[in-house]
Amino acid sequence: MKRLLPLLLLAVLILSGCGSSKKVTYMQDLNARGTASDDLEQIPQTVETRVMPGDLLDITLTGFNAEALKPFNRTSQLMEVDGSSGGNMRTTNAGNSTVYYLVDENGYIEFPVVGRIHVGGMTKAQVMEAIASAVYPRYLSERPSVDVRFRNFRVSVLGEVKSPGVYRADNERMTLFEALATAGDLLISGRRDNVMLVRTDGDGKKHIHRLNLNDKNIVLSPYYNLQQNDVIYVEPNSARAQQSFTIPPALTLTLSSVGTLISITTLILTITKK
Repeated sequence: MKRLLPLLLLAVLILSGCGSSKKVTYMQDLNARGTASDDLEQIPQTVETRVMPGDLLDITLTGFNAEALKPFNRTSQLMEVDGSSGGNMRTTNAGNSTVYYLVDENGYIEFPVVGRIHVGGMTKAQVMEAIASAVYPRYLSERPSVDVRFRNFRVSVLGEVKSPGVYRADNERMTLFEALATAGDLLISGRRDNVMLVRTDGDGKKHIHRLNLNDKNIVLSPYYNLQQNDVIYVEPNSARAQQSFTIPPALTLTLSSVGTLISITTLILTITKK
């Protein structure tokens, strides 16, 4: 029996180690040859980013007649206005605009000459088309090329990660694993089976989704490709939550008083018995 005891302890340690590794391993149960080609074809392509309230857009119109396009490019206007007031320009060239278009709560931007244009819920291609149609042929004799870029494509990563923060993607693309890698990956105390994603839709409504990083099919999730302003929250596991538990001061005082009272009562009973 004494010989069996060390073996039993060793077996318990091995089993507990296997259990803990399953909790921290990403995309479990992949076969030896990895993901089959059929599975790879199911991975969703990067979802086209759509404009939503609060977005900052950098919009530039180009064409053969640069002079005719000046009223529609805020960069050109700033260079002219600031230059006539003492030579202090807020931009150095037409490609470094410092003023962006803010999408209001109803999905509109205020565009030079044209006025309000609704862009909420549109893709970049649709915004380009809407602006080009707004200025041609009403204001311009040639159809301009329109370039639209998001200047606030960023995601927030919070909770049990090495470096929580807000991270920006200059290429307007970011996946779930890229965001977590940018934040230094999850701590060992972070839950991988219940990561919370908060997403704001084109109407400004927020939705909460739960993601399991242990699941090998996470890359097939429609939420694997992130959108601007997504918030990722990694919850602490049960061990980490227990470590953060503290007894309220009022309860500590009460327990201390009860302990003192018990000690006094015990002392009095002891003396009385004598």
